[in-house]
Amino acid sequence: MSLLQDKIVLVTGASRGIGAATVKCCLESGATVLANCRTAAGFQQLRDSFEDGDTARLHWLHYDVVDSDAVKQQFRQIQSEFGRLDGLVNNAGIMVEQAIAMTAKKDMNNLFNINVSAVYEHIQLAARLMTRNRQGSIVNVGSIVAQQGAKGQSAYAMSKASLAGLTLSAAKELGAVGIRINTVSPGFVETDLTAHYPSDKKQALLAQIPLNRFATAGDVAKSIRFLLSEDAGYITGQDIGVNGALTLP
Repeated sequence: MSLLQDKIVLVTGASRGIGAATVKCCLESGATVLANCRTAAGFQQLRDSFEDGDTARLHWLHYDVVDSDAVKQQFRQIQSEFGRLDGLVNNAGIMVEQAIAMTAKKDMNNLFNINVSAVYEHIQLAARLMTRNRQGSIVNVGSIVAQQGAKGQSAYAMSKASLAGLTLSAAKELGAVGIRINTVSPGFVETDLTAHYPSDKKQALLAQIPLNRFATAGDVAKSIRFLLSEDAGYITGQDIGVNGALTLP
């Protein structure tokens, strides 16, 4: 496939799960991928996941998404080395599962720093690069809990719901310079983030999915790849559910 032939795409939180699957999809589709991983071990894990060893177009961006100085430095490096940015996938994020009464403010602040503030700054800096060529596509990774809610995930749901307003507003503002922005909102995805779920809870969730299976990271990554491509050239400001029609209890 060549949906993203010769595109330059930045993926945050790329070492595993949806991020790693997105890197793989983009590479397979002809893109040069700038993979943000906080550690060398994380990037090595990503490289090792490619059995054929075809990683010539894979580049490591070593920074923490909440370190504003480091983020800005990396974008200066992208401009210097590549001269442009065609796609951004805001995938880096964390989940906090706590009852409302037990959620500490420091935990909520950390959640918003990663899930919201870092996303906003990446959009700001990416838009500056994309505006030069008057084209680009940004994809935010949201969650089904932003629309349906989930017991014990109020802070997480609030952080992901913030992306909905951001996506809508940014789409209206950036469309004039050729930049599209959308959100992909997965349902239950079998990744490290959900590996701690007990089997009885997983079975209860599975019973709520008409397609009768959980999503894979690849399912989400393929939707992201489509939104990055020119095949989605008239789609912006949307929140695409990748959830198998899951209804949360």
